[in-house]
Amino acid sequence: MYRAVLLDIDGTIVDSNDAHAHAWVDALETSGRRVSFERVRPLIGMGSDKMLPRIAGVHPDTDEGRALITRRLEIFMNQYLPDLEPTRGARALVEWLRDERLTIVVATSADPAEVHALLRVADVAKLVDAITSSGDVERSKPDPDVVHAAIVRAGCEARECIMIGDTPYDVDAARRGGAGIIALRCGGWSDRALDGAQAIYEDPQDLIDQYLLSPFKRPLPNSPALSS
Repeated sequence: MYRAVLLDIDGTIVDSNDAHAHAWVDALETSGRRVSFERVRPLIGMGSDKMLPRIAGVHPDTDEGRALITRRLEIFMNQYLPDLEPTRGARALVEWLRDERLTIVVATSADPAEVHALLRVADVAKLVDAITSSGDVERSKPDPDVVHAAIVRAGCEARECIMIGDTPYDVDAARRGGAGIIALRCGGWSDRALDGAQAIYEDPQDLIDQYLLSPFKRPLPNSPALSS
């Protein structure tokens, strides 16, 4: 069965997707750019390297791009982070996975400075085995770089890893990285947008409630159990 879980944070174990979108809108406004929340929100789940060119036409490696990324982080950490809450059942799910003796590796496109703070919001910082963030890769989701790096941290084969995420970008990254993928609706996407996931649940608590019927309890693809 699966040996490792690649765990997304934003929208998956912390209800933070709207906050990220608002932080981007606020940061862009400080530079004189008016971009609507509705335009930004569907892109949350990508890293800054993907977001800035799409919403502002700014390359992230320019002086302006770096300034906007820094401003966005400051706004998020100071104005929005203090009010964030975990998604329903977030800590209970991570505890469950730990008790199942699965290796838990955070796999997120979030900035490294955000990751530890978000893990504290979900109260799971001491439950994860390793962390992979945007600082460890060149390209963010939906490119599979974060997934590949997390698989290395997990110390097992891609087919022995399954990701838990909440965006279409998580689904694409996991599939392109060779890992399984469970999607959660609590990040704000529809089942249609999450097409390609092996299973879709409302939130972490719903996954716990249906754990015995979940992909965690099914034979891996190409395993002897499937051909018996």
